[in-house]
Amino acid sequence: MRLSQFPLSTTKETPADAQVVSHQLMLRAGYIRQLGSGLYSWLPIGLRTLTKIAAIVREEMNRAGALEMLMPSVQPAELWQESGRWDQMGAEMLRFRDRHQNDFCLGPTHEEVICHHFRQDFRSYRQLPVNFYQIQTKFRDERRPRFGVMRSREFLMKDAYSFHMTAEDLNREYQNMRDAYVRIFTRLGAEFRPVKADSGNIGGALSEEFHILAGSGEDLLAVAQGGTYAANVEAAETKPSGAARATAAQSLEKVSTPGQKTCEQVSKFLNVPLTGKVKLLVVKGEDGGLVGIALRGDHQLNEIKAAKHPLVASPLTMADPADVLKVFGCEVGYLGPVGCPIPVIADFAAAEIADFVCGANDNDHHLRGVNWGRDCAEPATADLRMIAEGDPSPDGIGTIKFYRGIEGGHIFQLGTKYTKAMSVSVLDAAGQAVTPEMGCYGIGVTRLAAAVIEQSHDERGIIWPDAIAPFRVIICPIGSDKSAAVKDAAEGLHADLLAAGIDVVLDDRGNRPGSMFADAELIGVPHRIVIGDKGLATQQFEYKHRRADKAEMIAATTAAVLEKLAAV
Repeated sequence: MRLSQFPLSTTKETPADAQVVSHQLMLRAGYIRQLGSGLYSWLPIGLRTLTKIAAIVREEMNRAGALEMLMPSVQPAELWQESGRWDQMGAEMLRFRDRHQNDFCLGPTHEEVICHHFRQDFRSYRQLPVNFYQIQTKFRDERRPRFGVMRSREFLMKDAYSFHMTAEDLNREYQNMRDAYVRIFTRLGAEFRPVKADSGNIGGALSEEFHILAGSGEDLLAVAQGGTYAANVEAAETKPSGAARATAAQSLEKVSTPGQKTCEQVSKFLNVPLTGKVKLLVVKGEDGGLVGIALRGDHQLNEIKAAKHPLVASPLTMADPADVLKVFGCEVGYLGPVGCPIPVIADFAAAEIADFVCGANDNDHHLRGVNWGRDCAEPATADLRMIAEGDPSPDGIGTIKFYRGIEGGHIFQLGTKYTKAMSVSVLDAAGQAVTPEMGCYGIGVTRLAAAVIEQSHDERGIIWPDAIAPFRVIICPIGSDKSAAVKDAAEGLHADLLAAGIDVVLDDRGNRPGSMFADAELIGVPHRIVIGDKGLATQQFEYKHRRADKAEMIAATTAAVLEKLAAV
């Protein structure tokens, strides 16, 4: 490849509306151009990287035994109505009607479509297991598209779906896909972490996310230091400490706390630590009534966990302050479990403390010296809070530290959620109809490009890992328009590297050295070879890795260049 024949549209200016580094650099380096809100075209240099990411995904999916197919982006409403998700998906699903007034959507995912095709062609247990995948465009009508291709409305995704006769076989394929994902993310050359996750709208009992670690990541990950546990904080478990609750040592006392509503205000006013306070949140119950959730003062409610509790309505809905006032006779900031008129569920940590402070169910008043079992009923307990840094790991090995991550992949065990809803069945060995177990496995191909940039860049531009760089090597000839020796050496090295299967580009545009080097660093080419008369006089090329601070001199031979490439 020659840059004189390649449209490279770079700029020094940082776009004002680009908030994150990946968006800024992808625009500056000419990888993408915006068409509309959340809609981006991939220019030739960007498509080279996107294609390489897709190739790695495809190779590892094929290696894992999955079968590639391609399903339509446009999907009929009947399939989504059959599964019950036509209304559940909400405004993110782009719906439209054709000229015959039939309802369709642009597919955000393909569980319904693959179930429909499966039931058309699969009849017997002898045809299972099977795993289909595609790399295809998805559309989700984000309310607020942002961060460039990180959260766009149209994106390229690899989605796979497997079908199994038993849960045990689903477990086997889930591990097979997990192993494939580890290989994919390892080959990308990025630092990543698989973590336990909540299954969200997709559903299923078990799922894991694959995160590229980056300080700009939207997701917060709880990772055990000295252990192997890792989870998205939304899904991270907390467990009882196992220690016996301390014996009550204080008498119950009602104290005036005028205007002190928050835990922080009350703790400061009464000079007690947040760990010695219990707050009571009121949410709507599954039966239409109200339910109280007791948390320690320093802990935050995990809404996903709470919504899964059988007494709590899902999705989680906080009680209206007017309803709280009607039931409790006081404002929200003064609620507590003593004399509580509604059922109370306490988080494990809140249930373990003694002599705590809580609201008195009376405006401008709190109680101190409160004890479960003595002053109020022993509560039902559950894991209801967000895990915190410094907490013991749920598996008992190490303590929790938080990291930021960008989700690049997600794998699910769906069970029979979709196959049952869509009346999918096959005959077992005894001729009986069985509902197959199902798994699904997604990777955001376009998002991965941005995520790697978020993790790997500097003030000069992108730093691509070799495997997904648009070009692995760039040759920069100095003064080739005036020196036949420089031009011949550059042309010869370019031809030799191409023959050796190296993805190389020759910057033959005739630009000044500073301009050539700035473009090479901005677009993120990992290896740069500079050829000039001064170096050739001593039979040397100048070599610099994109991550290195300084260049070095190597022998002016193709063999020396290949040796250097093989060593890094």
